[in-house]
Amino acid sequence: MSMELKQHLKMTQQLVMTPQLQQAIKLLQLSRMELVDLIRTEVTENPLLEGADEPEEEPTQNGASPAEVAEHDAKPEHKEPEKAEEVKGEEGANEIDWDQYLDQYQLGGHTAPSNRGLADEELPGYEATLTKKGDLVDHLAWQVRLSSFTPEEERVAMLIIGNLDDDGYFKMPPVEGESEDTITRDPLVRVAFDAGVGVERAESVLRRVQQFDPIGVAARDLRECLLLQIRYINADTPEIVAIVERHLKHLESKNYGAIAKDLKISVEEVVKAVKVISRLEPKPGRAYSGEEPQYITPDVYVHKMGDEYVTVLNDDGLSKLRISGMYRAALKNGEAGKAKEYIQEKLRSAVWLIRSIHQRQRTIYKVTESIVKFQREFLDKGIAYLKPLILRDVAEDIGMHESTVSRVTTNKYVHTPQGIYELKFFFNSAINKTGGDEIASEAVKNHIKHIVAAEDPKHPHSDQRIVELLKAQNIEIARRTVAKYREVLGILPSSKRKKYF
Repeated sequence: MSMELKQHLKMTQQLVMTPQLQQAIKLLQLSRMELVDLIRTEVTENPLLEGADEPEEEPTQNGASPAEVAEHDAKPEHKEPEKAEEVKGEEGANEIDWDQYLDQYQLGGHTAPSNRGLADEELPGYEATLTKKGDLVDHLAWQVRLSSFTPEEERVAMLIIGNLDDDGYFKMPPVEGESEDTITRDPLVRVAFDAGVGVERAESVLRRVQQFDPIGVAARDLRECLLLQIRYINADTPEIVAIVERHLKHLESKNYGAIAKDLKISVEEVVKAVKVISRLEPKPGRAYSGEEPQYITPDVYVHKMGDEYVTVLNDDGLSKLRISGMYRAALKNGEAGKAKEYIQEKLRSAVWLIRSIHQRQRTIYKVTESIVKFQREFLDKGIAYLKPLILRDVAEDIGMHESTVSRVTTNKYVHTPQGIYELKFFFNSAINKTGGDEIASEAVKNHIKHIVAAEDPKHPHSDQRIVELLKAQNIEIARRTVAKYREVLGILPSSKRKKYF
């Protein structure tokens, strides 16, 4: 067998993902908040980028608006370099006269401004002065400091509080390398070991912590949590205690007959006890959850003007970027060297970022315009008239690839006359209707939601009954599909929706 080297000519085609192309694709799938963070980071790291945010687009001395200047700045090769005197004048306009400021500061003294002359409605509300929302740990630690704990007991109490989950339950995380079989069932044993006290002493501290507000906190399971609340409100009758201790599963499935049979009482007595239990809080810590609400800012607005719908991009909060004039002048007037190479590299990066952001906004606009064209009946009449739509329909309409449409509709929201929706919401599979027509799956979910909302709580509809009611509306759907949509909507089965009181 002989080895030899040979040369062959071969023509191939391949897609090369340049860094600029990767950045453009990344920008497409970023949410609005992520884009704002990216712009801030780029402005910080790239000295050639400047924010050109203006409250109003007033014309400049040469008659151009700031938006036109920003667009022109993206093409620095077409603009004459500024004179050194002009750049210096612009910098001087933004400088602070420190001498004048210090003179006024000394004359005015150090007295803080007073709110005495302001009306009450002009003062900020109390909630506006809070710097941090108090969480469960802070609330309980405050109560520990008000209690007459010894230093040793306070250490145990803080260990207990530090091991509460978001719902307020006392649970110890497993130690690294420890299997679930060897984990101590009672977390109090580990707290007692860490604090260097006996289990009985730790149990005494735990009982005192469990009396803190909110009642039921630091319980080790649901049974203990409910029993603590029952005793606090003096509702610890034998029936209620027995139901909590032995029949939580039956209580969850509303199998009141099995509870009545085991406790040898009537169903009416069980229902009476359940009324008391239903007023308890199974998650005492959720009122002090530290999670902040996430507010949605639409990326695009759809307004109805007469008989037509107008699409408007939301540019509020997005910095209008431009190229720094000082660095453009330095690039044109500076000598060759590493500094010029650095500026040229940052200039290319800045120009490409500006173009990529403009391309992203144009793509969002095109996709929204296409969706409006397909879903006009939804915009006019509501969710019941949402039509089946797939990514290919919009991609073919605007002449783009499906993957581009998929990326640009991810984490993007539109404000419509029917409410705020994610752009992905408008893409639905089709469900057949009697007569050959089709209806969107989201519209079917809306029908199911309305059917459940209108049912008799004491006699809820089964999944099969919902199928029959949908069939009466000319919607052909299987029972398992109804069950799947019901679970997606967070609707319980009929056995758990039934109300006895």
